[in-house]
Amino acid sequence: MGEASESVREALGGGANGAATAVATAVAAPGTQADATGKDAADAQADAMGGKAVGSRAGSKGAKAVPSAATCADLRAVLEARASFYETLASLYFKPLTQEQIDAMAAADFSAYADVNDVFAEGLNDMARYLRHRNSGTRQELAVDFTGAFAGTSAYEGKTAVPYKSVFTSDKGLMYQEGYQEVFAAFKHEAVKRRAGLDWPDDHLSFMCQFMAILSRRASRALEQGDVSGAVHDLEASREFLERHMASWFTDFASLASRLLSTRFYRGVLKVTEGFFKLDGETVADLLDEVRG
Repeated sequence: MGEASESVREALGGGANGAATAVATAVAAPGTQADATGKDAADAQADAMGGKAVGSRAGSKGAKAVPSAATCADLRAVLEARASFYETLASLYFKPLTQEQIDAMAAADFSAYADVNDVFAEGLNDMARYLRHRNSGTRQELAVDFTGAFAGTSAYEGKTAVPYKSVFTSDKGLMYQEGYQEVFAAFKHEAVKRRAGLDWPDDHLSFMCQFMAILSRRASRALEQGDVSGAVHDLEASREFLERHMASWFTDFASLASRLLSTRFYRGVLKVTEGFFKLDGETVADLLDEVRG
């Protein structure tokens, strides 16, 4: 298994008491935890996305040799770890943290993440150091910071840091532009739909992170069922989505958001996200090499 995949499996996979498990449980977005309970695929995908699966996903072409049971187990561990961490990121950008989530994150052991990459480790250090000095006003301080930057109530030189692809890829910084259409088309192609009643556009970073979690768990399920072609499809879809629809604008978003954020915690969240996107690009390449044999 490649170096990046090993990093994910060891650092993010964790055990029941590992840092990844603690963080994922602490900040899982509404409706995401059920995805790991063994529900059928459609229900699991619906829970993870906050929506529902629509129709059938794009078919896979050609049969491929199934990796050994041991290799499949390792690959599925990486895929499950990816999904959990994407759900963690989704929740961090979805809404302000509750006191329970803050306390759980403050109690988590982040040491397992130290070797992922420098920017990831720096971000986690920022988050942990901020939470180490939390007090009765921490939740409110974080909520104000979140709302000012990610909900768009504050601006820098007339620009807001709302986490939508369209805002950072359109000429006038508007929502529902070409970036939104591209993300909507990608969701539709993979038969995923966000839950009715969530009025935010599909190109919100939270929805995109949950979409990546869905693809990762689909790949894991495909391997479990011996469907190597299906796993390859999901991984290729993940790689393309990360490159085209997430990493392509995140740097611009993070640069603006960092000017609006006042807490070390959320500036750390931006660094963690950047570091994880970098790691995940390497990880997906490793996974495709392993699955294809």
